[in-house]
Amino acid sequence: MENILIAGATGHTGKRVIEILNNSESFNPLALIRKEEQRQQFEDMEVEAVMGDLEGDVSHTMKGIDKVVFAAGSGGDTSKEKTIAVDLEGAKKLIDAAKAANVKKFVMLSSMGADDPSKNEDLRHYLEAKKEADEYLIESGLNYTIVRPGALTDDLGLAKVKVAKGSLNERGEISRDDVAFILVMSLADPLVKNVTFEAIEGEESIKSALIELSQLG
Repeated sequence: MENILIAGATGHTGKRVIEILNNSESFNPLALIRKEEQRQQFEDMEVEAVMGDLEGDVSHTMKGIDKVVFAAGSGGDTSKEKTIAVDLEGAKKLIDAAKAANVKKFVMLSSMGADDPSKNEDLRHYLEAKKEADEYLIESGLNYTIVRPGALTDDLGLAKVKVAKGSLNERGEISRDDVAFILVMSLADPLVKNVTFEAIEGEESIKSALIELSQLG
């Protein structure tokens, strides 16, 4: 089984990623936590927790790790300083640590609109941080997948999506359940390797959509 470190493990999407991985026969999830009191919730799930703060030193967090899912985020309504500290600098630190440890793949949860933050003034600082983090990952030399979902909802996942490399050129929503499933599917080695794509709710199954993206080269 491959060991998967999940940054943002205590967030809504990160928790769903861990739940899916915890029922997988291929992957063993490890939760990146910031505070000792967060450990118990993962122990209750029989999931190992790794202590590490994205605003501090994370170089030690990659021991025995095969792949990484970065689902951490300060959220679109936090201060610019906090967003830069977590979504940009925190991501860069984890990318550096993953590269130093020869991690096999880094799956990044980004955001629709990160390709051109100037189009959304309300979320501009958030999208600029995401864009820069995405570019840093692409240039790192790591195998990567960058997932840019539309507006996240707490609706029940339908496992049906519409995806496109680069930009879909349309707005849309997608459930956190489905985003989590996309992130987990992206961990599979042949799928969406070194691909950046947007995703919203649609008509195609997640699995077939990702296979088609992979075949586009």
